[in-house]
Amino acid sequence: MTLKPDVSLPDKIDNFIKYCGGFFAAGYVILIGVIILQVVLRKGFSSGMIALEELQWHLYAVGVMFGVSYAQVTNTHVRVDLFYHKFSPTTKCWVEIFGILFLMLPFMLVVFIHSLDFVHEAWRVNERSDSPSGLPWRWMIKGVIPVSFGLLILATCSRLLRDVQHLRDSRRLSRSTLVKEAPHGS
Repeated sequence: MTLKPDVSLPDKIDNFIKYCGGFFAAGYVILIGVIILQVVLRKGFSSGMIALEELQWHLYAVGVMFGVSYAQVTNTHVRVDLFYHKFSPTTKCWVEIFGILFLMLPFMLVVFIHSLDFVHEAWRVNERSDSPSGLPWRWMIKGVIPVSFGLLILATCSRLLRDVQHLRDSRRLSRSTLVKEAPHGS
């Protein structure tokens, strides 16, 4: 009987978000095809389509909105790093925890909560493009906001759990080092 390796909750969250990121990244292939088709129609036949132009915006928005949570779990997001790179790993964890709890999560929760009403209203009135030949179902693209922010909240919670675990492990390691170095018997 072989034991399965213990997969932590942050690993499960990260793997789910990476899977979602890969799925939505495939939309960029579709986006490139739509852009090429629109350019050929506009330059070759002098007749671009409003629906294709709007579809470009929508596909790009989906890629960016879901790409943010992917960037969070892979730590490939943009970071303004004036002092952070000089900090010890423990100090970095404390900075991350502070930033997550007091800056990121409150902002993301506000956007998530307010986006629900935004999407509901668009769905209620069956919002569509202002252009007569534009895309219908504008509520669908607006629905990306709460879903993508939900994934971003999950990704951020995963990062928070990892930082707390790192602090716990470093504290445990430093205590065990102190016990080993303490003189035995007087």
